[in-house]
Amino acid sequence: MAGQGTPATALLTRRKIRHSTHPYDVSPDAANYGALVAAALGVPPERVFKSLVTEVDGALAVAVVPVTGELDLKALAAALGGKRATMADRAAAERATGYVRGGISPLGQRKRLPTVVDASALAHETVYVSAGRRGLQLQLAPADLIALTDARTAPIAAA
Repeated sequence: MAGQGTPATALLTRRKIRHSTHPYDVSPDAANYGALVAAALGVPPERVFKSLVTEVDGALAVAVVPVTGELDLKALAAALGGKRATMADRAAAERATGYVRGGISPLGQRKRLPTVVDASALAHETVYVSAGRRGLQLQLAPADLIALTDARTAPIAAA
């Protein structure tokens, strides 16, 4: 695992959480990036989740949704008790999380942000999320992801 350490993997190792890392090679600028990552990993795309940094009523928050769908901003705002959600500015997202776009992990972020994981994650034994850098995914149980991010779950993905 040399050279694959990120704040996310360090957190999992420190907490002794069962996980595995999976490298892949997909251009972050590719159209349909999430589906290509799932194909590269050889897993159903509904098990691969993207971490999106958003703003809910002016405060940053993280939405974790399957790569197969889009984020329902209204549902996210409601899940966090807010009125309005928008996508966060890229620079603000990178500054708050300590990760770059295309490699933002919901785990091990510089600032702990309120997090909502799409309820569909609970249907899977394990899910895949970014390990904190482009080209590396983490596989872990959704319950561990939710516990470590202190997330709530809600149906926030729109098909």
